[in-house]
Amino acid sequence: MRPLGCCMILIAFDAENGPQIYKTDPAGYYCGYRGTAAGVKQTEASTFLEKKLKKRQNFDFNDTVRTAILCLSTVLAADFKASELEIAVVDKDEPKFKIFTEKEIDEHLTAISERD
Repeated sequence: MRPLGCCMILIAFDAENGPQIYKTDPAGYYCGYRGTAAGVKQTEASTFLEKKLKKRQNFDFNDTVRTAILCLSTVLAADFKASELEIAVVDKDEPKFKIFTEKEIDEHLTAISERD
């Protein structure tokens, strides 16, 4: 019987190369990404992110948050309310872990629905 393993996504900001994302798997393999996912629907989410990242190279802060919400919504085929999401960010200009309030999440959800 094989022991359980875990997948881990590491995110950091490098002064020379900017934002960095690495993902490790239970075998110890790790790789850098521009966008990745983990979990049951990781293949669908990774495909969604690949398509979005091929179309555009540079995302501003709001576009990044909205793309993440849109990815989750598309993959899970669900429309979210602000109370159903938890979003936290670390910005290079303000390098502190910030958890969004429901009002901030609702602003992003409204912007997504208006864009569609």
